[in-house]
Amino acid sequence: MLSGDWGYMNVVLLESALTDRLDNPTTEDLVFVMSQEGRRSRGSARSEKRAKRVNATRAGIPYITRRIPPFELASEELLNLIERNAETLLAETGIDFRDDPDALERFRVAGATVDGERVRFPKGMCRSIINQSVPSEYTQFARNPERNVRIGGNHCVLVPAYGPPFVHDLDQGRRYATLADFENFVRLAYLSPSLHHSGGTVCEPVDLPVNKRHLDMVYSHLRLSDKPFMGSVTEPSRAQDTVDMAKIVFGEEFVDQNCVVTSLINANSPMTFDATMLGAARVYAQNNQATVISPFILAGAMSPVTIVGTCTQILAEAMAGICFTQLVRPGAPVIFGTFSSAVSMQSGAPTFGTPEPSMVIFICAALARRLGVPFRSGGGLCASKLPDAQAAYESANTLQSAMLAGVNFMLHTAGWLEGGLAMGYEKFILDADQAGMIEVFLSGIDDSLNGQAMDALAEVGPGNHFLGCAHTQANFETAFYRSTTADSNSFEQWQAEGALDAAQRANVAWKKMLANYEAPTIDDGIDEGLRDFITKKKNAVPDSNI
Repeated sequence: MLSGDWGYMNVVLLESALTDRLDNPTTEDLVFVMSQEGRRSRGSARSEKRAKRVNATRAGIPYITRRIPPFELASEELLNLIERNAETLLAETGIDFRDDPDALERFRVAGATVDGERVRFPKGMCRSIINQSVPSEYTQFARNPERNVRIGGNHCVLVPAYGPPFVHDLDQGRRYATLADFENFVRLAYLSPSLHHSGGTVCEPVDLPVNKRHLDMVYSHLRLSDKPFMGSVTEPSRAQDTVDMAKIVFGEEFVDQNCVVTSLINANSPMTFDATMLGAARVYAQNNQATVISPFILAGAMSPVTIVGTCTQILAEAMAGICFTQLVRPGAPVIFGTFSSAVSMQSGAPTFGTPEPSMVIFICAALARRLGVPFRSGGGLCASKLPDAQAAYESANTLQSAMLAGVNFMLHTAGWLEGGLAMGYEKFILDADQAGMIEVFLSGIDDSLNGQAMDALAEVGPGNHFLGCAHTQANFETAFYRSTTADSNSFEQWQAEGALDAAQRANVAWKKMLANYEAPTIDDGIDEGLRDFITKKKNAVPDSNI
C-alpha cells in the first residue's frame, strides 16, 4: 500500500487514475504522474478529453425538478405586510394603462374604478381573479417533444440572456449585433445541455429593419434549435406573426389548446403599462400563449430605494398585469416576473450583484408562491464590460440568489454583459458552465444505497485510498460536476497548455461548438411554409426602423 503525503499528490493522480481507469495505482504511477514528463504526456490526453466534453451535444435533462426547498428569507409577517401594502397601492394610487381603451373597459366591467387611464382596483380583486384561473404550472411544448419544459411548481428552466443590441468577443471586441450573431447564440443555446430554452431576443440583429427582424429571429429559433422559445413583443402584429409561425409548426388547434410560446411583457415602471406591451400581451393571451408579466425595476429611479417599498410596487404591478391577461382569456398561462436592480446613488448607473436586489428576488419568489403562480427572475447579471472577475462575482451572486430563491423561469442565465447592453460569446460559455452547476445542486443529495457508499467504506477500510475501489470505478464518470471551462491542473500543466485564462478557454470552446454544430431536423413542408410566410410578410410592407 502506498505511503507518504497522499493529500499533496491526490489532485494530479485523481484525474489520471480515474480518466485512464487505473484499477490499482502504484508508486511508479505516482512518480510518473508527478514528473514533468508525466504531466505533459497525460496532459495531452486530458486536453483531448476536455475538448470532447466541451463539444458534447448531449440532450441533457429538459428542465430541472428541484429536490431541495427554496430558501425563505422573509417572515410570514413581512410577506403579509407587503401584500397588504400592495393592495393599498392598487386601491388608492392605482396603475396607469395607457392608450388602450380595450384594457380600460375590461377592468371597468370586472369591477375596477377607471379614471382616465388610471385604474384603481378594489382590495382583493386582482388576487381573486388570479386565483380563479391562472395555472400554478404549465408545459411549454417544444418542436422536439423531448425538449418540452415544465414551468412553475418545483421546476426550474434556465434561459439565455435577452435583448442586448451589442455583442462582445475577445477577437472583435464590442460591436453591434447582426443576424449572424443572433443565429450563433441560438446554436450555442441549442448545444448547451444545461440551458433548457432557446430564449427570445438573444441579441438584437440591428442589420435588419426593425419591422421585419422579428420574422428572422423567430425562424432562427424554430429552424436552428428544437428547444422551446420566446416570441416577439415589440408590436402587437409582431406577436401575432409569432403565433402564426408557431401554428405552421405545431398546428392551429394544438396552439389554441397548448402553450408553445412564452414571451416577456415588461411593465413600464413605475405603475404603468403602455399600449405596446398591452397589445402583445393581449395577442398571446387570446391565443392561450404564456406571458411573463415583469416589472422592470431600477430601484432608486423606478421604485423606492428600500427593499420593502420595491417589493410592494413589484407585487402591485405584476398582479395588475396578470389580472389583465385573465380578463382577456381566463386560464391563459402567465408568469409573475421581475427584473430588479439598483442604481448608484452617486452616478445613477445601474448596478448588479449587490445584496439588495438579491433580497428582492427572495421576497418576490415567496410572494409568487403565495399567489400560486410561476416566478421569473434574472440569472447571470453584471455591469462589467468584459468577461472578467467583476462579471464573475456579480453574475454568481445573482445566479445563486435566483437558484436558492426558487425561480421557475431564469431569464438572462447566460451571456449577459454591460448591464444587458452586450451579449458576450465568452460570457455565454462561462455562464452555461454555471448553469450546469445549478442543475446538479438543485437535483439534491443522493441518499440511495449507491449514494450511501457503505460498500466502498467497507472495501477500503482505515488508512487506504478510494481511487481504485469498485464503487469509485463504477461512479467516477458521474461522481462530481466536471466544469467545461475551469482549469484545475497543476501550474506546469496549465502553462504547457498555453497559460489561458477562463475567457480565453471559453473563446476556444464557443468556436469549436459552432464549428461542430449540426441543425436539428425539420419537416421540409413545415420549413417551406415558414419561409413562404416570411417572404409574404416582408414583401407586404416597406422596410422601417420603427
